[in-house]
Amino acid sequence: MTSSSVRREDGVLFIAEAGVNHNGDAQTAIALCDVARQAGADAVKFQTFNAAMLATAGAEKASYQDRNAPAEGESQRDMLKKLELTVAEFRAVRDHCAKIGIEFISTPFDEDSADFLNALGVDRFKVSSGDLTHLDFLQHLARFGKPIIISTGMATLAEVEDAVRAIEEAGNPPLSILHCVSNYPARPDQANLRAMNTLAAAFGRPVGWSDHTEGGVITLASVAAGARIIEKHFTLDRTMPGPDHAASLEPNELTELIAGVRAVEAALGDGIKRPTVEEQDTARVARRSLVAARDVGAGTRLGPDDVAARRPGSGLAPKRKSEVLGRKAARDIKEGELLSWEMLAP
Repeated sequence: MTSSSVRREDGVLFIAEAGVNHNGDAQTAIALCDVARQAGADAVKFQTFNAAMLATAGAEKASYQDRNAPAEGESQRDMLKKLELTVAEFRAVRDHCAKIGIEFISTPFDEDSADFLNALGVDRFKVSSGDLTHLDFLQHLARFGKPIIISTGMATLAEVEDAVRAIEEAGNPPLSILHCVSNYPARPDQANLRAMNTLAAAFGRPVGWSDHTEGGVITLASVAAGARIIEKHFTLDRTMPGPDHAASLEPNELTELIAGVRAVEAALGDGIKRPTVEEQDTARVARRSLVAARDVGAGTRLGPDDVAARRPGSGLAPKRKSEVLGRKAARDIKEGELLSWEMLAP
């Protein structure tokens, strides 16, 4: 597993999904890049498409698109046309990302868009759930030899297997697989985060979570469940018109979520059970030591009633009690005094 296929230092790659929340305006897109960078995201992602090549003239909008971007008689193509950015605008967004220090990613939806993004110098390609079964397109992307991230919303395991095989046959670039539920928003009870384990076991690739649930609770849970990549929609303002704003995080929410992801990531640790440095001081006062349960005169052979376990924990551990019993006191020992080997004779 290489850092080029996931995140630097092999941590969680957080992709702030701007998508089409720029509403077709380049300056809004640039503002979204700034928000993502300030929030601490590793990458900001957009969508690159030609509406005429993506949808037929009569293609209907999804229910959530109708609900969030109502327009009488508007087709999916009409809606998408208003959300395009030009080649020059994408170059400007890419340049701005380089300037502020955040990775630029955009999901291509056709081969021309993929070729453009490759020429633009993207480090990796992200494939939408809708194109998981578009195997010719997946192979076109694979031939660039760059890392690919595929989303698997709406898919069966067999369909994911077909996609993985197609990518492997076309060059086998580094591949990561995102579990996803393609509802906007998706309910928490639909998340099925354990599916990430299924994907990891089936394909031996890094897995992650493309999150369409509201808020950040399920995102945090996905990190604990093993997500190596997180993708989450965000916007400048959830009340803006457009299909994806309503299910997106606002800037302060994105910042809080990324901080939470980093906290969970750090909390997972390395799995080795050992005390922290800070716990060593706690152990000194919270654990017990063997002490004299009553005054013991020199020469007295210690019995069960002469020894107790009390705080602090800086003396002989209670597990040594069997070794202490039966020994003679080498000197007078006062009640409550911590026992040591020096004060005990064989």
